[in-house]
Amino acid sequence: MIGQRIDQAFNEQIKHELESAYLYLAMSGYFLEQSLDGMAQWMRVQSQEELAHAMRFFDHISERGGSIALAPIDLLARTWDSPLAAFEAAYEHERFITGKIHGLVDLAREERDHAAEIFLQWFVSEQVEEEASASKIVDLLKRVGDSPQGLILADRELGTRRAASGAAEGE
Repeated sequence: MIGQRIDQAFNEQIKHELESAYLYLAMSGYFLEQSLDGMAQWMRVQSQEELAHAMRFFDHISERGGSIALAPIDLLARTWDSPLAAFEAAYEHERFITGKIHGLVDLAREERDHAAEIFLQWFVSEQVEEEASASKIVDLLKRVGDSPQGLILADRELGTRRAASGAAEGE
């Protein structure tokens, strides 16, 4: 059985993960409006990953006899000043999520909830990857600067990203 504090905190994390998915879907729309289809594809896949993350928490709560309590989500932003600004916002958002995951690990340790702590280790590793990926793109776009050709090449490269198999199921 999952404890009440972990149950509540994991439900709150579902909200954050769904807001992440919503944010990245908004970014995908922004990039489509800018005719940057590759960046839109990258963000669309990112949105799908965040939905899968939310479902991992959802399933964990359910499997441990907890109560699913979905909260309203907010649209964090709709437009950005540039592709670089959008990816900088994505990077900062991933850093925010990393902080939330670390807080959950601390709570699991405080509550002596070993199952939750083990479950969260996947997210700790995932956040290292998430931050590194966003940071790398920010660095790339900074190097591209105002070069239209560089932006086109970056867009083309980012468009090669595909959803991992099982992403929709939260694997």
